[in-house]
Amino acid sequence: MSRLITIRSKTGFFSFLVQKRAVLVLAVLFVFTLALFLFSMALGNNGLSFADVWTTLIGQGTEANALVIGTLRLPRVIVAVLVGAALSVSGAILQGLIRNPLASPDMIGITNGAALAAVTFITYFAGTVSIQWLPAAAFVGAGLISIVIYLLAWSKGVTSTRLVLIGIGISATASSLTMLMIILSPMSSASQAFTWLTGSIYGASWDNVYALLPWMIIFLPAAMIYARNVNVQELGDEMAQGLGASVQLHRGLLLLVCVALAGSAVAVAGAIGFIGLIAPHIARKLVGPSFDTLLPVAALIGSLMLMAADMVARTAFQPMDIPAGVFTAGVGAPFFIYLLYRNRNK
Repeated sequence: MSRLITIRSKTGFFSFLVQKRAVLVLAVLFVFTLALFLFSMALGNNGLSFADVWTTLIGQGTEANALVIGTLRLPRVIVAVLVGAALSVSGAILQGLIRNPLASPDMIGITNGAALAAVTFITYFAGTVSIQWLPAAAFVGAGLISIVIYLLAWSKGVTSTRLVLIGIGISATASSLTMLMIILSPMSSASQAFTWLTGSIYGASWDNVYALLPWMIIFLPAAMIYARNVNVQELGDEMAQGLGASVQLHRGLLLLVCVALAGSAVAVAGAIGFIGLIAPHIARKLVGPSFDTLLPVAALIGSLMLMAADMVARTAFQPMDIPAGVFTAGVGAPFFIYLLYRNRNK
């Protein structure tokens, strides 16, 4: 019995094979994501039943429920879904490009570049410029740091080894400058900067959703389209070139996709760590290493992880609202140590 499903257009314009196991895993993860999505909106200080949530979503709920769900919870949960998917897809692509199981947006400096720009904005411009420009500043920081890393790594092309080594160095430099700036800043600015660095989607609004959506609509499909190029690049530069792949062009485009996804996610939710590291590993265990199926599975797992972390963060210690990044780090740090131990001889 075949383990593959063939999908082909009537004209023969496109055709591809899909693993039956991958389809089953995607279906199960989608159901879990939808269930957690509804459960997150029902849970909170003002608990609601699933019936209340459903009637409110279809526009037949009370005004009080519409305010709680439509204004406070729904945009927050949608942001968690989008940010989790963006970080996990970005991390999966980086692990394939760099051929390193420890790779993530944190490793090559994307997150720390955004953090440096955000803390600079909070410290020097928050009193004169609207705080609504903070996500734009963080995204610009992620983009500029990524350009610097890519240019420094370029020498008749960019190799994975140079990229990761320079990325680690630039990331450490950006992190040091960020901490120095926090130490020298006033107490109010330092407190706000620490909250942002921890990572939180507290107070997420529809403006955040609208800010994220264009990036997700453009770059998530782009990541899926270019997924096969990651499969080829995992074979090594010489082998990929021998197969006819434009290694440097594809690597540059894939890095652009990573920066756009991770930069936009970090700009809205802050420096939420470890999702880009953990979700691809879980997806690889479920559906194997092929990026055609790995990326959508990783996206759903990342969404589930951040929704769960945020749900615990806002309900476990009421009336306090703990940053979701605290819980992702609590799970991610031991997982990172495990990966280091498992790959200690490689």
